[in-house]
This record gives sequence, structure tokens and C-alpha cells, in this order.
Amino acid sequence: MAQALVNIRMDEELKKNLEQTCNELGMNMTTAFTIFAKKVTREKRIPFDVSIDPFYSDSNMAHLRRGVQALNAGQGVEHELIEADGE
Repeated sequence: MAQALVNIRMDEELKKNLEQTCNELGMNMTTAFTIFAKKVTREKRIPFDVSIDPFYSDSNMAHLRRGVQALNAGQGVEHELIEADGE
């Protein structure tokens, strides 16, 4: 089967992390992208949910900005850090 070259641009840190993860899984990035391409082609869909993180919604970002402004003005309430169980 003939091979084709595909160039992908991504953030350098993301590439480094992806290479490390692929290595831990016993494959290289070419194998990972080939698996992705075969699954997309077979299923005719992106094989995972693609959604917007609600944390970055306009209303939440406005709420966070108001909180930062209140803290900077000395009007906010600072809470102790709560650690999750097992972490």
C-alpha cells in the first residue's frame, strides 16, 4: 500500500506530552494517528465527545473576573484550600 505524508502543526508542549503518552502505550505518534484515522473512517464520526468546557463560558469568566476584582479591592473572602480525598 502506498504511503502518504501528513504534516500536523501543534503546540510544542502538547507534542512532547503526546509523544510521552504514546511511548507509555508502546506506540509512536504515527501509530496513534493511524488508529484515530481508521476509527474515524470506519465509524464516520469523531470517536470521542467534542464539547466546550463550561468553565470557560462567558458567564463563568465574568463571575471569575468579578471575584478577582473583589479580592484585589480587599472585599473578597479567601478560603482555605480543600484537598480531594486520595490526592
